[in-house]
Amino acid sequence: MRTDAPALRTGILAVALLCAAAPSVVAQVPIASRDSGAALRVFLDCEFCDFDHLRTEMPWVDYVRDRTVADVHILGTRIETGAGGSRYTLNLLGLGAFAGRSDSVEVVTQPGESEDFVRSNVVRAIQLGLVQYVLQTPNGRMLRLSMEDVDEDERPRRAGERDPWNAWVFEVGADGSFDREEQQSDLQIESSISVRRVTERWKIGIGADAEFNRDRFSGVEDGERITVIDTRENYSGGAVVVKSLGPHWAAGAEASASSSTFQNTELAIRAAPAIEYSVWPYAEATRRQLAFQYSVGVSAFNYREETIYGRFSETRPTHALVIGYDMRQPWGSAEAQLETAGFLDDFTQYHVEFGAEIDIRLFRGLSLDVGASAAYVKDQLALVKRGATPQEIFLRSRALRTNYRFDLYVGFSYTFGSIFNSIVNPRFGSGPGQILR
Repeated sequence: MRTDAPALRTGILAVALLCAAAPSVVAQVPIASRDSGAALRVFLDCEFCDFDHLRTEMPWVDYVRDRTVADVHILGTRIETGAGGSRYTLNLLGLGAFAGRSDSVEVVTQPGESEDFVRSNVVRAIQLGLVQYVLQTPNGRMLRLSMEDVDEDERPRRAGERDPWNAWVFEVGADGSFDREEQQSDLQIESSISVRRVTERWKIGIGADAEFNRDRFSGVEDGERITVIDTRENYSGGAVVVKSLGPHWAAGAEASASSSTFQNTELAIRAAPAIEYSVWPYAEATRRQLAFQYSVGVSAFNYREETIYGRFSETRPTHALVIGYDMRQPWGSAEAQLETAGFLDDFTQYHVEFGAEIDIRLFRGLSLDVGASAAYVKDQLALVKRGATPQEIFLRSRALRTNYRFDLYVGFSYTFGSIFNSIVNPRFGSGPGQILR
């Protein structure tokens, strides 16, 4: 069931019609019995949900920490819409007596909407989705139907109504910070702009980012005051145009330009057409996706200083293959990406990068989170020919020669005790008391 955020309240009427055969029906439910034997048991698996708000607004279900004792597993996923908002999908997976049953509800929000507006509509969507399950519990007889009035300006845009922006969305942002101590200071300025248009057939995006960072250090060495100033500048921009070729295929082109003091590039430009194939239909992207993307293009570089290959500029043919995998299921989530890219005129200059993360619920109360990334690097064309100064090495203000990069992290959590967790107590929500939340 797909529901736009402003229309969720109107959708309650449809639920009433579906449940007309029941003696009592509800979309918004008053506080019911907290008898654990009567209430529906719900396992919430939703990163964007406000758990405290849900427990406050929906006290008529029992929230459990272990999905094996739940009646319904709510799996929430989120994906960005073309307008810059979000589409929240809540999959309701039946367990126990409801095994084999599944339903889903969606909430679509627009950019700029408040956090309270979003979470309230997520709650309404979950309420609507759970009605058919609650009806089959002893608490089902306590359900009541209510309907809120909808203001005219809150009604969704009617089919065929003209969009004055023609699906174009613009976004501008900027931020800065300044820290100062007696012997050091730090200035950071960032800005960005993006323009995009996303429809079922086309995806167009244009964006640019700028980052300026200046660190100043001072001290006394051998009786002499020394001041070190390190400046890093990074500028980038790009555009992409993608045409949908069906549920599994897409074709497009991308172009980018960048400048970086860290990478020794005065200007780096790349343009390339690309094609992509998704093993599963794109419509399933919020739950699972395995996609292959290949591109062939041209890259041009102007360097700030002479490189280790004795060049100040060059133009090279390039290609890249990216394989991306993403899945979220009741047992946990997993994502991985493999990328290999290089130069068509010299196959000895290339890089291969792989990154993966998996979050697994091993058994009752125990979760394991493992992530790793590794890269084999043979294409550091922009490395400065002269040796790095101690200041550049210490401050990490420029790229250094390396054949590999590697990162690994492992984490786990184990929770035990009462399986029920439906009470909200916000006291001491900040300060030392926050450890109790």
